[in-house]
Amino acid sequence: MMAIAQGKERVRLASVSAQALSVAHMRALVVLLLLAFTVLVMIARLFYIGVFEEHRVARDTGTLYIPPRADLVDRNGVPLARTIPAFAIRVEPEKVIGDRKELARQLAEIFPDTSADSFFKKLNGTRPTYLRRRVVPEVANRVHALGEVGFDFPQENERFYPQHGLGAHLLGYVNADGKGVMGMERVLNDRLVDDVRRAEPVRLAMDVRVQAALEHELGNAMLDLQAKGAAGIVLNANTGEVVALASLPEFNPNKIGKGDIARQTNDVTFNVYELGSTFKPLTVAAALDTGTVTNLATRYDATQPLQVGRFKISDDHPQARYLNVPETLVHSSNIVTARLADNLGRDRMEAMLRSLGFDAPPEVELTERGHPLWPQSWGRVTNMTIAYGHGIAVTPMHLASAYAALVNGGIWRPASVRKLNADEVPQGRRVFKAATSARMRQLLRMIVVHGTGRKADAPGFRIGGKTGSAEKPHKGGYKKSSLVSTFAAAFPMDNPKYVVVTMLDEPKGSAASAYQRTAGWTAAPVVGRLVPRIGPMLGVVPDDRRDVDITELTPLLWKARHSG
Repeated sequence: MMAIAQGKERVRLASVSAQALSVAHMRALVVLLLLAFTVLVMIARLFYIGVFEEHRVARDTGTLYIPPRADLVDRNGVPLARTIPAFAIRVEPEKVIGDRKELARQLAEIFPDTSADSFFKKLNGTRPTYLRRRVVPEVANRVHALGEVGFDFPQENERFYPQHGLGAHLLGYVNADGKGVMGMERVLNDRLVDDVRRAEPVRLAMDVRVQAALEHELGNAMLDLQAKGAAGIVLNANTGEVVALASLPEFNPNKIGKGDIARQTNDVTFNVYELGSTFKPLTVAAALDTGTVTNLATRYDATQPLQVGRFKISDDHPQARYLNVPETLVHSSNIVTARLADNLGRDRMEAMLRSLGFDAPPEVELTERGHPLWPQSWGRVTNMTIAYGHGIAVTPMHLASAYAALVNGGIWRPASVRKLNADEVPQGRRVFKAATSARMRQLLRMIVVHGTGRKADAPGFRIGGKTGSAEKPHKGGYKKSSLVSTFAAAFPMDNPKYVVVTMLDEPKGSAASAYQRTAGWTAAPVVGRLVPRIGPMLGVVPDDRRDVDITELTPLLWKARHSG
């Protein structure tokens, strides 16, 4: 019986053992299945990220690296401002163990723009201080190799401008805290550091090729004519986009020094000037628009200076005869322009200037915008002198936007530093009739063909424009030895696409300008050299077979000659 019992027990134990083994197998199988499922899910997720997410990020940002501050690029994607990893160099004076004079000398060798004495003072300070901010890794490594335990190297980011000073007044720069100080860096500061949008570069309207050409031509003229400064703008006549803007002398946003403060003033959008005879086409356009001039052949007395009360208005190059409207612009007559303004009256003249925005800072995204000097007392004499650009001061940006409206069919639009898509172009407001704009295109072209703007002509580019040479205001009047010479132009005049304004501040004249300081000899030639360089870049190729038709106006010119 005992044997039978023992046998049954062995059978039971074997059954239990088999059952336990079966359960263990099942559990192992479940674990393996769960593990396999987890691995499959991970593989699927990695595949999704690799195939779909990476393409999405690459598509949206162009890179898997998301910078702490978004890039600025030109209209064609050329980098203008980028943020790169960098380091600061900081010293805790109480931890310095090396020879401080020797350390100062070695630091001065690495940073030759800072004296050893300056470094020595910081090494002997009473509190931690920065020796250098935003240093590239290679330079930080050189300081690290000095082996000083009192130095530390906190990481920070460097805002780098690969084009150096090119377009500096448009771009601006950031301070040591990484905030935009001026230009688009300041305007777009919140957008550039936004967590959601900083992965995507901001595209500006600037074309670096056009910007480089503008700065080069203005710089050469400024140097040759010994001018105090120069400024210029290339504006899309139909959208208001700022393709190039230059204010010279320039500064380098990569390295801001104490001497750069004065250079940071934007002469195109901030400083205001009496821009002289460049206002005359605006006066003529207002006269045509309002019907106070109905016949271009009508002649006005310019035989002698115009006496208005105790004031006398005279011409710089008197013709001493009656002049019609085309001759008035070709010979740049102050006398006849004043008569046209007198016929217009204050209300219509003021309405025209206000419609062009001359009573407020220029409409552009930049914060560096100057307030025009608007007449406080607008009597008859003031109305006459404003007609030829005296008694009112505006920025070159004001003038560029006004000329865009003058030639594009009569529509004024605000300027834009950001590149605009077709659906983003402002509708604008009508300031001149389309017929008036068409007539002004003829008259501006005629000025370059037969008048004071002849040195701006470039074969095949059909340039039109007007010179302006204004004496600077001085104590009790104007200083005859100080001129602001300006040329406002557009091209091609049979289908205007771009406005170009160039300005030289107090040019002295040179052999190249026949020692003349007026705009016809100084600012106009800059346009004549610039347009052939930038035209093909902007899709405007020279064509001698095309031009705006001025044949009906030419017979009205009794004596077409250059009057300076």
